[in-house]
Amino acid sequence: MDRGLQGMCVNERRRIIVPPHLAYGSIGTGGVIPPDAVLVYDVLLLDIWNADDKVQIRTLSRPAACNRTTAASDFIRYHYNGTLLSGEAFDSSHSRNLTYDTYLGKGHLIKGLDEGLLGMCVRETRVVIVPPFLAYGESGSGTMVPPQATLVFEVLLVDVFNPKDNLTVEVKEVPEGCSRRTVIGDYIRYHYNGTFQDGTAFDSSYQRNSTYNTYVGMGYVIRGMDKALQGLCMGEKRRITVPPHMAYGEDGVGDIIPGSAVLVFDIHVIDFHNPKDPVDVKVTHKPQECSATTEADDLIQYRYNCSLMDGTLLYSSDQFKSPSVTTLGANQVILGLEEGLKGMCVGERREVIVPPHWGHGDSGAGAVPRSAVLFFELELVELQKGVPEGYMFVWIGDGPDPLFPAMDLNGDKEVPLEEFSTFIRLQVKEGKGRLRPGVDADGIIKDMFNNQDRNKDGKITEAELNDEQVKRDEL
Repeated sequence: MDRGLQGMCVNERRRIIVPPHLAYGSIGTGGVIPPDAVLVYDVLLLDIWNADDKVQIRTLSRPAACNRTTAASDFIRYHYNGTLLSGEAFDSSHSRNLTYDTYLGKGHLIKGLDEGLLGMCVRETRVVIVPPFLAYGESGSGTMVPPQATLVFEVLLVDVFNPKDNLTVEVKEVPEGCSRRTVIGDYIRYHYNGTFQDGTAFDSSYQRNSTYNTYVGMGYVIRGMDKALQGLCMGEKRRITVPPHMAYGEDGVGDIIPGSAVLVFDIHVIDFHNPKDPVDVKVTHKPQECSATTEADDLIQYRYNCSLMDGTLLYSSDQFKSPSVTTLGANQVILGLEEGLKGMCVGERREVIVPPHWGHGDSGAGAVPRSAVLFFELELVELQKGVPEGYMFVWIGDGPDPLFPAMDLNGDKEVPLEEFSTFIRLQVKEGKGRLRPGVDADGIIKDMFNNQDRNKDGKITEAELNDEQVKRDEL
């Protein structure tokens, strides 16, 4: 047998015929094998090892990019199939659908695996062959691993980190002209893809078509993300790797995130603001002549584009046949736009950044997402100076004193509607008075006349204008 077993491979079958002089000779043995017996053995070789053997490692696949390899004291998560040298399976993490999680190089594994798992990359696949004296030796393990068994592990490394690891941030893209970065207390909206180190996805804001919105540095997200969201620009893209002690730790989250998982986030900052931010107004063009500027009660026409800070166009006046019209101070537009339209000249252009507390708030509106910062491009097309709320006509400067003789154009001591209308229009034409803009002039003048015609006889007399309060409030 000593000669017949030489040169065999594992799983090789041989028939070995041993003549008596190479077996038990003329004596035989134990009453079982008679003297001078020829022995016939049918042999299947199950295992082979040598006392000088070392752990054997064969790499099956290794990712092209490998920034880090496993080292002693790292915590690793891996999948494996365990077989005997003959190919007979004795264990598999895949069958349990759970990785094997342990510290490396601290004696928590058999010596051969502690050695064979060193220097691996995440997503690397290896075959590690462990001789029995570096595995379970003469005792074996339970009913599955026999004594003196060589073990073969096919290993896929899923995750690795060290308890001393800090957050890792890789900047992918930073927009030009970044004048402001996030600080603690800012409110940020960002998109992200969340994966484990092996590339398996666990969450994505893109799939929900909704940004993740939160305060920065105030404990509303995992500690690693809270730290990573500081110092970002609008539009910036980063890859953030968060070790488990800065994420969900040993417990993980239900069936979504395993215990001790390293998390990788690819984030894209859409916008951010601070709850104390004012409206930011930047004049991009101003005409040389600017005799009048917008203020409360003015009727204005303006062109605009309204976008998110990532450039997504939401609304534009170009979608309509004519520019937009509004009366300033009448609460017809959001407060931030109202603020951005103040003090403009006809022909002036502006860029206005409106934080959500000056816009549509945390509820959003229409195509405007919740808590969105808005970017307006504005151009003032036309300006009609207004009158205060509740007034139909105001004097510019002091009106005629006395008033009635000025109104009585033909001097007949009475002013019918036609004469009153001629008088009012003349004041407007000469720049001495102003009608409420955006409303039918004939209708306003008729209302004004009716307010003065106290006895409703179709004419105004001097007696009906004696009350100064009437002149101030109703004319």
